[in-house]
Amino acid sequence: MKDPVFLPKFFTVLRHDYSRDQLRNDLIAGVVVGIVALPLAIAFAVASGVSPEKGLITAVVAGFIISFLGGSRVQVGGPTGAFIVVVYGVVAQYGMEGLLISTLLAGVILIGF
Repeated sequence: MKDPVFLPKFFTVLRHDYSRDQLRNDLIAGVVVGIVALPLAIAFAVASGVSPEKGLITAVVAGFIISFLGGSRVQVGGPTGAFIVVVYGVVAQYGMEGLLISTLLAGVILIGF
């Protein structure tokens, strides 16, 4: 049987020797990352000109998607400071609707490539 082109690591890890110790370690690592990433996401939201809860929601949803669909067991995803300038510019000129549309289009283009 031919291997699929893309299979998220989440599905392959659970099939092969995933122990309780590994689950415990992963949960501890997730809490540590969350302690750092959530306040950072709130700060980035405020710096971008949107409300803090939007940063929190974005961090949680994006973190889940990155973890669920990631291709590596050691992949890290989270808010990036360099995007504050870009997000602020889009929100200031086009509003939240413009940011949503540009984000979705960027995702479609990335998937296309």
